[in-house]
Amino acid sequence: MPAELPPPARQLMVRLRGLKDRSGLSSRQLAARTGYSAKSWQRYLNGRSLPPQEAVAAMSRVCGEDPARLLALHESAAECWSEGRQAAARAPESPTAAPAQVQVPGERQPSGRHLRAALIAATVVTVLSVSVALLLAVRLTEARTQLAHQREEAVATAPATVSETLVPVIYTCRMERRDGRWRAGLSPTADMLLSNTQVGLEVAEAQCLLRRAGTVPGDIDGVFGPKTRRAVEHLQKRNGLIVNGVIDPPTWNALREAGPT
Repeated sequence: MPAELPPPARQLMVRLRGLKDRSGLSSRQLAARTGYSAKSWQRYLNGRSLPPQEAVAAMSRVCGEDPARLLALHESAAECWSEGRQAAARAPESPTAAPAQVQVPGERQPSGRHLRAALIAATVVTVLSVSVALLLAVRLTEARTQLAHQREEAVATAPATVSETLVPVIYTCRMERRDGRWRAGLSPTADMLLSNTQVGLEVAEAQCLLRRAGTVPGDIDGVFGPKTRRAVEHLQKRNGLIVNGVIDPPTWNALREAGPT
């Protein structure tokens, strides 16, 4: 890990590495279960970038760890990380030596009044540059704080599991039938309501079950889009359910108890 990594961030990376080692999961397996790409996890665990709060929570959930302590540690790491970025932005550039003035024979040197005016103009330009840099740093911090609040609200209201670059992850269906009920190995839920625009492991589980039942939900990407909705409506119509395109408990029951295609 980088030597300049702040202590809270270093401690967070060590804890996350320990979770991964104890779970026995590879980077690809961790990506499939959390929704963050393998390359992203390599950057996080090597300390090259700070993992998002959602990634820490997802890894805790996958590895069976209480996320409360890791999220508290992530908050401290994020503060140190942000302060380091702001300090770097505020650091003044190293002064460069002014070129020596060479007097040309017969040329008149500028008077003291002109020199003072030039010095005052240079000072004003420097002050304005520093002020603009500080203003940009403050605006950037405010924007990051607002974005963090928005992402926390999104996590609280929807099961969001997408990759860092917002590119959907393609999940693998591991179908098995246990006690007469089908499972795809991504989520055990049987009562979570899923509808348009929702994303996450639960949606990927439903897409696997829809494909197994003979409907076509599109890619198994964990994104509830138009194709997934049409597949749900087709299944509901075929099983005599209310056709609303929403995966509700009766629809989950039909998906998990559907006979072989």
